[in-house]
Formats: sequence, C-alpha cells, structure tokens
Amino acid sequence: MQSSSYGKAVVLVGFMGAGKTSVGQELAKRLGWRFVDLDEQIQQREGRTIAEIFRDAGEPAFRHLETEALRALLEQAADLSGVVAALGGGAFTQQENTALLKAARYPSVFLDAPVVELRRRCEADGSVRPLFQDENQFRQLYEVRRNAYMKADFRVETAGKTVAQVAAEVSTLLGWDNRG
Repeated sequence: MQSSSYGKAVVLVGFMGAGKTSVGQELAKRLGWRFVDLDEQIQQREGRTIAEIFRDAGEPAFRHLETEALRALLEQAADLSGVVAALGGGAFTQQENTALLKAARYPSVFLDAPVVELRRRCEADGSVRPLFQDENQFRQLYEVRRNAYMKADFRVETAGKTVAQVAAEVSTLLGWDNRG
C-alpha cells in the first residue's frame, strides 16, 4: 500500500501489555511524527489517574471521557503533520470509537501477543491497571476484546520482537518507510 492511501495518523490498538505505548513512541520517532497516548490525554484533562476515574466515577464514565478524548484527538490530527496514537485497551471495543476512527480513515493496527506474554509484561511494568485482575479474568477479558481488535486494519504479532522491530514492521505494513 502506498502512504497516500492513508491520512497522517495511525492508531495502535490492543490489550494491556501489547506494547502500544512503547511501539507508538518508537514509530513516532521513526516517522518524525507526534506520539499521543490517549490514556495520558485523559489523565491530563481530568487531573487524576485512570484508576482514580474508575474508582470515583466508574467504567461507563471513563468510557465517555475516552470517546471525548478520541474525538478531540481526531479533530487535531487533521491539522498536524503526523500522529501515532495509542488507544487504551478498551477504547477500540467501543462501537462509537470505532465509528469515529472509520470516519477519520486512519489505519488501525492491532498489536497482539499470547495472553501469557501480555500478562507477564503487565506484571513486569508495575503500572496500575484498573482491569488487571487474576489470571482467569485477565484471559477472559482478552478473549472478549480480541474479537473487536481483529477488526483493525492490520495485525502485528509482538511476541519475540523488539520494540524497534515492531515499529519497523508497522511502518513497512503501512508503506511509510522501508528502514530497519
């Protein structure tokens, strides 16, 4: 595919621990674009952590904030020279969000790995994740969400690859560069 097939943005989706943030930062650096983590945007706008939003207002309120942040990001992306956006793990599973992304015509890339690897990464990074629960619940949530993630334009397996390798693969898939 040629780079002209897509606008100046790409959206990385996937489960917690998939590498959306680290790959997104590397891909943005590689392309000379801006990196945006949607969860960070929400935390900055709200002045509190995702965990605090979940605790104080509940998941439905968080999902509403997520959609509003995505809408704002997509409006900004049209004016920027290029954006790599990492969505939170549940964002792409919300119908309103996928409709916004489809209308914007930016490619979505599902970063995937075996559920055991995803859980290991989550445990290793020490981040507070409101939906990071016991192993069985983690696996069940992954399986439920995976169906939505599979609707992304592309899927890239991240297990056994470095962040740089995954970023290069995404860039090549989208026809944006042939480095690395």
